[in-house]
Amino acid sequence: MSPTETELGYEAARDELVEVVRKLEAGGLSLEDSIALWERGEALAKTCERHLDGAKERIDAALAVVEEDVEG
Repeated sequence: MSPTETELGYEAARDELVEVVRKLEAGGLSLEDSIALWERGEALAKTCERHLDGAKERIDAALAVVEEDVEG
């Protein structure tokens, strides 16, 4: 059983998402399999987005501290 998307780190989620896209683009899957892969891809994309949003918040917070130090 693969880890849920919330347990995956950014790189693992991104790599799995790339594999999902590759399989969907290759075709030859049943409709049910295609839908399942699509849903997994959506979940993985959301996981990547959450990681990137978290990283952006951390960067913004660090920049705010630096700006305070420069102004203060």
